[in-house]
Amino acid sequence: MKPKIKKLIPAAFALLLAAAAFAAADRYLIRHVEIGDVNAYASAAVSTQALPEAASSAPESSTQTSEPVWDDWSYHSQTSEITITKTTLGSGADTITYFVADVVLKDGANILSAFAENKFGTNIIAATSEIAAANDAVFAINGDYYGFREDGILIRNGVIYRDVPARVGLALYADGNMQVYDETTTNAQALLDSGVINTLSFGPALLDEGEVVAALESVEVDHNFGNHSIQGAQPRTALGIIAPNHYVFVVVDGRSSGYSRGMTLTELADLFQELGCTAAYNLDGGGSSTMVFMGRVVNQPSGRNGERGTSDILYIGA
Repeated sequence: MKPKIKKLIPAAFALLLAAAAFAAADRYLIRHVEIGDVNAYASAAVSTQALPEAASSAPESSTQTSEPVWDDWSYHSQTSEITITKTTLGSGADTITYFVADVVLKDGANILSAFAENKFGTNIIAATSEIAAANDAVFAINGDYYGFREDGILIRNGVIYRDVPARVGLALYADGNMQVYDETTTNAQALLDSGVINTLSFGPALLDEGEVVAALESVEVDHNFGNHSIQGAQPRTALGIIAPNHYVFVVVDGRSSGYSRGMTLTELADLFQELGCTAAYNLDGGGSSTMVFMGRVVNQPSGRNGERGTSDILYIGA
């Protein structure tokens, strides 16, 4: 081999590595803003369509105007009742600590969604507590980290943002119902027309029609570069439903021996079944798993510096 060619090979290899590093950074680190003001975009979008009316579980004759009442673990208002409990099971390295928020919505209230920095795109993140504060949330959990991927069906607060079917998703309806569904059998507009106001695209589904979904310990949600396994005992965030407008939010702490090892997907599904849920769905977990109530982070997130930034939240407004 000629000396000049020998010199070119390392240079070409270095260029390939640099190109690969830039491509990875562009895909998973560099911010790409598609919508710079989500609130304005959503207002314009919903003004051109008629959203289905939300169901009300309160008596029609109710005219109460009382102010909300709350303490460190509960909140009661005209539109929502929230009760949070902390549970610790086991001991030593097998200890599990988790938080359950029992949420009943009334008078046409719905679970809402919000994006980090009020922007839509990839790799735009903020702490769950920061997004909650920016949206005057009484209660919030991290969402599905939509900004980590470019596929899935994404409807938020009645507005379509993405329509790339890819996996089993979760649909929240304006009438207070919730169900898991196969994204690849429908599209965003059909879901919107049927009354869906929010979709989550992560998974897997944990319960469907009251039964634990099979093969949870072998399921794969994503195949993205850098996407860590969701198997084993991990910090978890998930959402379930007991009846229309009666939801259960669960956040499990983990990766902290003696405090909480986390839960497997099967353990999480069993918990939702014990709580009386008919459907349940796993959201982004690990360092993202965060529960916020009245401005306070309730759990102990396992991110390197506490809360890990995420792209979106689910929340209950004041």
